[in-house]
Amino acid sequence: MKKEELKLLVTHIYKELLENIDTEQDPSKEQVATYLEDAAETIKKIEEERVDSTQLVKQTFTNKYKDIAKKTLSSYKTTNSKFDNIAQTQAEIINDYENLLIDAPLIKEQYIKTQMHISQEVERANQIIKDLSQQIKKLENSSKLDSLTQIFNRRALDEYLTDICNKKPLKHELYILLLDIDDFKKINDSYGHVAGDKVLILVANILRKTLRDGDKVFRYGGEEFLVVLNRIDITTCKDIGNRILKLVSSNQLFYKGNTLNATISIGATLSHKDDTPETLIERVDKALYTSKRHGKNQMSIVSN
Repeated sequence: MKKEELKLLVTHIYKELLENIDTEQDPSKEQVATYLEDAAETIKKIEEERVDSTQLVKQTFTNKYKDIAKKTLSSYKTTNSKFDNIAQTQAEIINDYENLLIDAPLIKEQYIKTQMHISQEVERANQIIKDLSQQIKKLENSSKLDSLTQIFNRRALDEYLTDICNKKPLKHELYILLLDIDDFKKINDSYGHVAGDKVLILVANILRKTLRDGDKVFRYGGEEFLVVLNRIDITTCKDIGNRILKLVSSNQLFYKGNTLNATISIGATLSHKDDTPETLIERVDKALYTSKRHGKNQMSIVSN
């Protein structure tokens, strides 16, 4: 990584750290140390040959904060639920005391005070939940990486395809590939969703390592991926598609004593000068459907 990229990366980490401290009600040295350890670990994993390594690190930090916020939100929701249960129980006890002949004003007074305190805590927890929900929404809107596979997400894809179509006519040929993992539901049903996630990560890693620097890979949704091949002809497009098919089918994943094998189907199409993101997706989806219909684990190309 170049000197300027390192400086930009350090500046980003510094800003993220300050923002993290500002958002914490009672920040501690341990939180700062944990953040710096995570930052150092992430930097070590940067692939030097990746053109977008700096951007990847920035998005990784963003996703990390999003995960922390989600965990905190879940914790507050659980606490809130417990408060509600306690408040309901106390209300029932107070009502029972009112119906008894025993005069217990002091006990009733203490219960009322406790219930008021719990109500205040519930209100405070609800406000924190609201604030965290807004922060999570902002993080999700700004993030362009899929949190599971660490490749670009659907939001990044929409922006990229729009940019491509706005630049027409292109000086070089550009192909779009849409990939779908065959029988993915069977993997989830047979081995569980964790196994399914590991298959998704495996395919994403194969795509990331197989493609050239100028190519882009996105998680389109569910078990589908979309690849943009820049500056390429139809022969090379077929070669790349067949190589991806072979790599995915020949790689095995071991999970809880089971050997998982997966295949994919691919649809491909050439970008035309009058294309919109919608027409590109519609055409490449048609090509993918052809591969599925003809037996899966193969590639089909649709020109029109």
